[in-house]
Amino acid sequence: MSSQRLLGWGLRFYVVVFFGYLFLPLAIMAAATFNDSRFPTVTPWDGTTLRWFGELAEDGAMWQALANSALVAVGVLLLAVPIGIATALFLNTVSSRAKPFLYALILSPLLTPGVIIGISTLIFWRQWGVGGGIFLTVVGQATFIAAYVMLMVTARLQRFDRTLERAALDLGATPWQAFRRILLPFLKPAILSAGVIAFLQSFENYNTTLFVVGYDTTLTVYIASKVRTGLTPAVNALGLILILVTVLLAAAYEFKRRREAARLVKGV
Repeated sequence: MSSQRLLGWGLRFYVVVFFGYLFLPLAIMAAATFNDSRFPTVTPWDGTTLRWFGELAEDGAMWQALANSALVAVGVLLLAVPIGIATALFLNTVSSRAKPFLYALILSPLLTPGVIIGISTLIFWRQWGVGGGIFLTVVGQATFIAAYVMLMVTARLQRFDRTLERAALDLGATPWQAFRRILLPFLKPAILSAGVIAFLQSFENYNTTLFVVGYDTTLTVYIASKVRTGLTPAVNALGLILILVTVLLAAAYEFKRRREAARLVKGV
């Protein structure tokens, strides 16, 4: 009994340390937003203020960088998700001998440093007269983010009962109808999750983006440039807003999920 109690206390301590490690930096960043110091810090505390939200509202360059990051993330989402789905479906049909080689080949961009991907993308497209910018940033990021999508869809496909698809074909459905009405609904949770991961991976990317963004600026590149010239707590204010938006979206999704689950229970 004493060993079980010791294990329980050890697990509680680990959970506290783990979540403290995750959320303490975010709490410090949020607190620095309200510090009157011109540096993004909580020590020394020079007084409580809201002026950094006003400076954030007036920082047009930061808002433009945020808009560029969102535009790139949407572009990567639209490009990487279909490629990842098609790749997963393709790998699900190849023979067992070729599958390991193709699987490793497709995953190789994940093992390649982002700097190499960015430089190689820029050099390749310059041969065709395409310089750095939003388009090249989307293409460069999609080369490895599509692999994340493929992994998530492949994991879902491994639990799919192929007899359902064969039964639909035997009953007269076309391959497209079988895919749209049977396989696609089954893959929907994985596709939605992969889309969220693709968006977030693109939004926070820096290494690849730095070499292909050209004269445009994404949020990560903009903040990195401000680190050299001098950060202000306006960056903390933007971070706090993004955290609150993320928490609200997560809470709305969880609320919707629980309502749907309760509706299903009542229907049964």
